[in-house]
Amino acid sequence: MKRLLLTLLLITPLTLFAAQEGALEAGLVNPGHVERPHWFKNSFLDLREDVAEAREANKRLVLYFYQDGCPYCEKLVNTNFTQRDIVEQTRQHFEVVAINLWGDTTVTDLAGNEVTEKVFSVGLKVQYTPTLLFLDEAGEVALRVNGYYPPHKFRAALDYVAQRQEKRMRFADYLAARNPQPASGKLHIGKTYLQPPYDLRRTHGDKPLLVLFEQHDCPACDELHGEALRRPKSGVLLQQFDVVLLDIGSKEPLTTPDGRRLASAEWARELAIQYTPSLLFIDENGREVFRSEAYLRPFHLLSVLSYVASGSYKSQPEFQRHLQERTERMREQGIEVELWE
Repeated sequence: MKRLLLTLLLITPLTLFAAQEGALEAGLVNPGHVERPHWFKNSFLDLREDVAEAREANKRLVLYFYQDGCPYCEKLVNTNFTQRDIVEQTRQHFEVVAINLWGDTTVTDLAGNEVTEKVFSVGLKVQYTPTLLFLDEAGEVALRVNGYYPPHKFRAALDYVAQRQEKRMRFADYLAARNPQPASGKLHIGKTYLQPPYDLRRTHGDKPLLVLFEQHDCPACDELHGEALRRPKSGVLLQQFDVVLLDIGSKEPLTTPDGRRLASAEWARELAIQYTPSLLFIDENGREVFRSEAYLRPFHLLSVLSYVASGSYKSQPEFQRHLQERTERMREQGIEVELWE
């Protein structure tokens, strides 16, 4: 045990980074401490209680092993856990407990033994971060995920364990049969969008500003640009805005509407932007007037754009009432409204 612990202590974050598939291609850097999502379980690290409480809630327990300075932990938190469908699925089916690979907090394991986080990690042969252990109702490992899984593969892992597929087949076979497709891996920056270096300050007479917070590995972002924003009506409405697309995780600086120099990622955190894509609308005075963080089909996107472009938000502060009134007007004019078009 002591020899194994010493070996692990000699593994630097850089070594762990290099061991992960695609590390160099991803262009990741050591980010230091990364705040975990607020919905992770606030656990006393008595795993007997955690497993029992998850079971009573018809959920399963996930042990998330992390360390500060782990670029793939940052990738998991800031890429996977900023995608609404992943967050909703995880919260619906799982309780997530974080364990620090080098931590000294006491963990009570399923046998009632009390050890530190780092000794507990060694006992489970955790050598990469992140490592996620998906436990079944009895506390047995249903699936072990060593290292970072990109969103399309991570969704498959969530489905596999949530559906109790480990009782029927290996995860490798499940993944091969499902064959999930990755996102495009690119930002869809239009030719008419603002270009870097970004100066988002507003002056009197400027168009309102539409800020699109997105990321590379984001199927919902691909869908937004490939369908909803491609509609001719969307193009007409977008002409009434200055549009800028920002990477939610970028360290590149910009000038905010109030004149400060911040990285895109820092500004997104300050604004409490949690999901991609998110749409933020800012008026000519540099004030946020509306935001959308929901999944939007074309009809609802057009409604959001018209709500701000027309200035309706000034007289009708409730968007849902605006949406209802717009729908009724269209139907009165004989226009068929398909909310899920």
